[in-house]
Amino acid sequence: MTPARQAKSARADRPVSPSPAPGEGPHARIVAAILAVPAGRVAGYGHIARRVGLPGRARMVARVLRDHDGPALPWHRIVRSDGRIAFSDGSPGFEEQVRRLRAEGVTVVRGRVRMPVEDGLDAALWGPDARD
Repeated sequence: MTPARQAKSARADRPVSPSPAPGEGPHARIVAAILAVPAGRVAGYGHIARRVGLPGRARMVARVLRDHDGPALPWHRIVRSDGRIAFSDGSPGFEEQVRRLRAEGVTVVRGRVRMPVEDGLDAALWGPDARD
């Protein structure tokens, strides 16, 4: 098998996340979950993935954030599961995320925020019926 065919075959084995039409599919669910994170709060990539029924797909959430160009999406409220900002320390993205989080009252210390308990965040975001 030629190297080009091997590469194509390897890509075919990977799951492909299609770009659904607005309002449909996992992309729209991820965007809706991110939009639901209130100002002054944060959520992890993995938490958003689990919230929309895609456990283990934290990287998919990251790709949606990377590819989304809507100015209203609060991308800065999404961080790593340990509370760290995903951008490299000192990069323009890092500085912008820290600035936006602090403007909303979130304490950022050495590139890390305090992560909420997931049950508490679910209750705050999706109300008392979130567990039904």
